[in-house]
Amino acid sequence: MPDYSFRPVARDDLPMLAEWLKEPAVAEWWPDPKHQLALITEDLDQPAMRQLIALQGETPVGYAQHFPAHEWEAPHLYDLPQDAIAIDVFNAPEGWGYGGAWLRRLGDLLLREISTLVIDPSPDNHRAIRAYEKAGFHGETIRKDGEGQLARIMTRLR
Repeated sequence: MPDYSFRPVARDDLPMLAEWLKEPAVAEWWPDPKHQLALITEDLDQPAMRQLIALQGETPVGYAQHFPAHEWEAPHLYDLPQDAIAIDVFNAPEGWGYGGAWLRRLGDLLLREISTLVIDPSPDNHRAIRAYEKAGFHGETIRKDGEGQLARIMTRLR
């Protein structure tokens, strides 16, 4: 199995992330690439937000951001433990087919410090749901998120 590591996102990574966000498989679920890049850029200055580049060897294969689940308005996550961490991810083209593996590794690292990870894909994003299940996430509950969109609540416990 490949070994995965993670490094913080740097401003120098923004052009690379802009290209990833334009990929149809990413843009379908992270719509409006310019807006998404603006949010990622803004979050670089948010102390509670951790943004990472997933690496397989030296090759960037994905993006992850994680944050305390109760830090931002997320009514669909109301019943999670106080230490829960929410995570959002997308793959680079070089990472397609490996998202479940590198997310599993990241989850292993994060669960050393907290009890619960949560990810909240669209119920229609079957490809992502399969990858999240491979990464150890489970859950069937569907709720509306803070923007009124349906989200499937999937958790992974320590």
